[in-house]
Amino acid sequence: MPQPETPPRTILHVDMDAFYAAVEVREDPSLRGKPVIIGSAPRKGRGRGVVSTANYEARRYGIHSAMPISQAWRRCPDGVYVRPRIAFYAEISGRIFDIFRSFTDQVETLSLDEAFLDVTASRRLFGTGPEIATRIRERIAEEERLTASVGVASNKYVAKVASDLRKPDALVVVPPGTEREFLAPLSVSRLWGAGPKVQARLARLGFRTIGDVARNKPEFLEASLGRKLGRRLHELANGLDVRRVDPRPGRKSLGKEVTFPRDVEDRARVERTLLALCEGVGRSLRRKGIAGRTVQLKLRWDGFETHTRQRTLERPADMTETIWPVARELFREADDPRRLVRLIGVSLSGFDHPEVEQLGLLDDADPAASDGAARRELAKTMDAVADRFGGDALKRAALLDSNVRGT
Repeated sequence: MPQPETPPRTILHVDMDAFYAAVEVREDPSLRGKPVIIGSAPRKGRGRGVVSTANYEARRYGIHSAMPISQAWRRCPDGVYVRPRIAFYAEISGRIFDIFRSFTDQVETLSLDEAFLDVTASRRLFGTGPEIATRIRERIAEEERLTASVGVASNKYVAKVASDLRKPDALVVVPPGTEREFLAPLSVSRLWGAGPKVQARLARLGFRTIGDVARNKPEFLEASLGRKLGRRLHELANGLDVRRVDPRPGRKSLGKEVTFPRDVEDRARVERTLLALCEGVGRSLRRKGIAGRTVQLKLRWDGFETHTRQRTLERPADMTETIWPVARELFREADDPRRLVRLIGVSLSGFDHPEVEQLGLLDDADPAASDGAARRELAKTMDAVADRFGGDALKRAALLDSNVRGT
């Protein structure tokens, strides 16, 4: 007797619109209509930090998250620059996620302002996917006076693309069975894992749209891009994504910190220690097969005053070469040279699997990709040595006089 077909899942991707900036505009209505940039102080173009986010008025100047704040100021010196209030944003985020969980317990947190929801089992109580999405958006607007963009589809990837397509304040629905048609005209830049290097390789193959990728045989893509990357991109291009919404909270962050035996004035020593901590965190991430999107620095002065700074990366990271420059910049932003340092720490959160693009780095025709692959292979070798002989068996030259023990 034939088994009944499983009905398609209904997945929502909810993404708050310019969340941090929108909160600041809500709190200060005089900012409405003005370009608002959330980040460190620009100091008339001499600031060393980066943009956390910017509202849509600021984005018209080409300002975006992770842009150096000095560059943002040069593009928009008359913008309103606001220091981020992460604890306040987190409080509001908690209330928004309570709205999500009033419709389903299948909520996967991606960040303070972004989540996947599986509402398949909720349809009996609350109606269709688009109806649930509409109710969620209405409640966010009524209760928090904020807007959200929502994509509704049969899987996570297509829902994510849909939510981003017509921001801000949009609802985009992709009916089951139309995923391939929906994706076909879109740029290959919307393929998960197709970063700039992979996009350039796809362009050399003559692929400009997702439809170009979908129409080719997977064997050709595997031969051209590598087996894992080629297969994965072909599946995505055809609107296929079997990953489940994962509501498990799991471990929220992974980090390491050191309290110095004596308070330290020497900043070079502090930075060497921070590098060693980044090395240890990266190794722990690779052991677990995960990567983190948000880097957080923890700094404690001699008077026990503690400061934290954090930055969200464009892609999840598990390599020291990515984590360390961000952590060092966060330290330099937070540092007060007049103070002695008692504790330094670094952690990563916002876990995901390492970026799909890394799977395609073994292309000898691309020198930059080969260099990235070589670094990853070297990291694997160092990890293996550390696992067998201990974390101090092999160190970077810069860490030879560091007292931080490897892990």
